[in-house]
Amino acid sequence: MSQTNCGSSDNVSEYSALEEVNRKVKEQKIIVDELCNLKKNRKVYIQQRNSNVFFLADRSQTLSSCKKELDYMKKEQQDL
Repeated sequence: MSQTNCGSSDNVSEYSALEEVNRKVKEQKIIVDELCNLKKNRKVYIQQRNSNVFFLADRSQTLSSCKKELDYMKKEQQDL
């Protein structure tokens, strides 16, 4: 028994891609909000990719890069 779905797998993959982008945008918004609400003297650490190692980072630089990433994600979200 085989079933053929005319294009439904494309719709499912587009939906899951949109869902994934929405999830990442929401996560990035939370990160930006958390960084904005930190006191000036608080320390911020960033995690190395594919590692459990964290390094001390500048709060304002981290906030700036997170905002840029959020803007990029929002643009990508609108393109979908």
